[in-house]
Amino acid sequence: MITSIVMISVEASRIPEVAQEIADIDGVSEVYSVAGDVDLIAVIRVREFDQIAEVIAGRLSKVDGVLHTDTHVAFRAYSQHDLDAAFSIGYTDPA
Repeated sequence: MITSIVMISVEASRIPEVAQEIADIDGVSEVYSVAGDVDLIAVIRVREFDQIAEVIAGRLSKVDGVLHTDTHVAFRAYSQHDLDAAFSIGYTDPA
């Protein structure tokens, strides 16, 4: 799984609508409304590198109200929670 973090600047009057439209895009796992230099942060999870361009350049950046995106591709995860979820096959301990 390839993870990208996208920082998104949005027209102020459209933040909730843009966030929902982005959340509905296949490949977008989470969208956060944040304080700071950007308005939204989206987490993109895809299986193949080429899909990053399809999701971000092909769909996300074309949502009405998106002004600018800044994409960061993750190389490695260090959170144990993330690693456990990535390798989970649905097995639950019967104990």
